[in-house]
Amino acid sequence: MAARRISCWKRLFAAHSAARLVRSAQVWTLTRPYTAWNRAVDVHSVNSFIHKQPTLMLQQARSLFIQTQETPNPNSLKFVPGCEVLESGTIDFPIARSAHSSPLAKQLFRIDGVKSVFFGSDFITVTKPDDDVEWKVLKPHIYATLMDFFASGLPVLTDEQPSSDTAILPDDDETVAMIKELLDTRIRPTVQEDGGDIVYMGFEDGIVRLKMQGSCTSCPSSVVTLKSGVQNMLQFYIPDVMGVEQVEDEADEITKREFEKLEKKLGDL
Repeated sequence: MAARRISCWKRLFAAHSAARLVRSAQVWTLTRPYTAWNRAVDVHSVNSFIHKQPTLMLQQARSLFIQTQETPNPNSLKFVPGCEVLESGTIDFPIARSAHSSPLAKQLFRIDGVKSVFFGSDFITVTKPDDDVEWKVLKPHIYATLMDFFASGLPVLTDEQPSSDTAILPDDDETVAMIKELLDTRIRPTVQEDGGDIVYMGFEDGIVRLKMQGSCTSCPSSVVTLKSGVQNMLQFYIPDVMGVEQVEDEADEITKREFEKLEKKLGDL
């Protein structure tokens, strides 16, 4: 049970540590002209990941071969998984926030160094920010993410709508916009994996105010999650963030008091 309680902040800490290896750039500029290129193909088999994947996952994905093809843009690679990606048409995810309707795009954006994602009928194009981010670092993570996703049977697209609390408003300054972006794309997905959610409540005097929901509401490790996971990640990317503070509404406070009363009664038995 203890391991379960701290798994959320451990994953956030791991993501924060990995971010130190490949830090995403804020601005990207195309530096090479659109010219002919060598269509070199790198065929990557799932068998090379045998030592990393669960047995059941390998049985489901054993026939999956992922090809990579170069594009005119040296910062973009085309990944061909050998199966259908979209029934028809294409869809572009220029930023992580636009990926709310695609579980696959969301997972790809969680790889530090992925700038944008594009889906075709049978391929996925991933773009990195610049030459400072190396494909030899990104490609293994992208391969693993694609194999895990297509083995899971999840839909590539859903009808999910973006979270309203992290929607960027016209009067939001750059710091608030960056906080919302990071919460929505890096922090919230990890918290949701443990059956909870985290809601943005405001930013004032360097303090980010957040509300924990679901399993995180009464979780004993919620404070650890906020301080060791959320706060560290926000401060790493956004220097203006001095700390995080958990916000509880009246209903939460009542629930907490009743829970404490129940624990006291059980302790007296």
